[in-house]
Amino acid sequence: MKNTNSQSLFKTASQYIPGGVNSPVRAFKSVGGDPIFIKKAKGAYMYDEDGNRYIDYIASWGPMIMGHAFEPVVQAIQEKVKDSTSFGAPTELEIQLAQLICESIPNVDRVRMVNSGTEATMSAIRLARGFTGKDKVIKFAGCYHGHGDSFLIKAGSGAVTLGHPSSPGVTKGTAKDTLLAEYNDLSGVQQLVEANRGEIAALIIEPIPGNMGCILPEEGFLEGLREICTNENIILIFDEVMTGFRLGFGGAQETLGIEADLVTYGKVIGAGMPVGAYAGRADIMEFVAPNGPVYQAGTLSGNPIAMVAGLTLLQFLKDNPQVYSELDGKCQTIHNGLENILPETGLPWTINRKGSMISLHFTDQKVRDFDSAGTGANDYFKKFFHGMLQRGIYLPPSAYESWFLSHALSDSDIQQTLEAARETLHSMTT
Repeated sequence: MKNTNSQSLFKTASQYIPGGVNSPVRAFKSVGGDPIFIKKAKGAYMYDEDGNRYIDYIASWGPMIMGHAFEPVVQAIQEKVKDSTSFGAPTELEIQLAQLICESIPNVDRVRMVNSGTEATMSAIRLARGFTGKDKVIKFAGCYHGHGDSFLIKAGSGAVTLGHPSSPGVTKGTAKDTLLAEYNDLSGVQQLVEANRGEIAALIIEPIPGNMGCILPEEGFLEGLREICTNENIILIFDEVMTGFRLGFGGAQETLGIEADLVTYGKVIGAGMPVGAYAGRADIMEFVAPNGPVYQAGTLSGNPIAMVAGLTLLQFLKDNPQVYSELDGKCQTIHNGLENILPETGLPWTINRKGSMISLHFTDQKVRDFDSAGTGANDYFKKFFHGMLQRGIYLPPSAYESWFLSHALSDSDIQQTLEAARETLHSMTT
């Protein structure tokens, strides 16, 4: 594939945008080469500025569950945009989307719309501190909750991809109030709680992380966190920016049978538009202004275009629950196919999967936390990524990211993906 136009655009972008991109992982620094500039997308496919077509396994980092430019969503946006793109005032659409979420998600009584997953997690932490009157927060190594100061302590995804797990600009005061635990290490969390008893406001976690690859909670881990938080008056926050409405309509809470006190969502509730939300128990959420003392505001919060897009997508998913089983089946086919191919290559490997999230790690260790995710051979991943890209398969440009499937993937798309994987993996050993 030729990428002449993308290369030219990246050179121009680098003169005006830091690093030539508006989000670091897009720069391809961990995999080498220049990023691909996308012109349009439809269904399971993205098309770059050189006219190349790619089968997409990013799905805008999760929200494009039904594929790109899903027709009901497109029509809803086109109709609503005639009324203006923003009001900065309440709309009925906000009520309709909030009502759908509250009536569908376990332990959610109230929801506040914001503009991104990062804003949602930042707001949830502030609310937890305000509600409990305590300052400290437990987070987990490799779990990425956006670029808020409290979260850039040994973060996953882009921060690790670029080799900066803790960012300059995060104050020492913020860092001392962030307690770092290891995912799947319940005893380590208990030790942190005992050492900081009465000081911890919240524990925030991706229930199924997608930012160090797809990592699965071991038996009893999340249940144990729920018990600890209940006993110690700690607010349990599930960051479901990736898992919300993807693992099932009720997200990880419903799928895993564990109720958090607060939950955060990202762009899936806007069908891929810039939107997020935090939600939870009424007694906690009523602490948010204007009813309570914890301040949070946003001119674009509840933007009508994002609301109608999200309402259209989520209502479709609720009315068509078979989407989730069909997505699981597509991902299982890819999982089985890779498991058949990889033993032929002699490469070290392990695969993690939950629902329509999957990740391939080039290590023979079980990948269960941040440290084990780091044992993957990144040189192998670089070759795999570029080999797949040249064969028309667009994977996340980082070894620390889950793949996300869309329902738009056809059987032939999946077979083409597996054939590309076979060719690429065998070429890596010759």
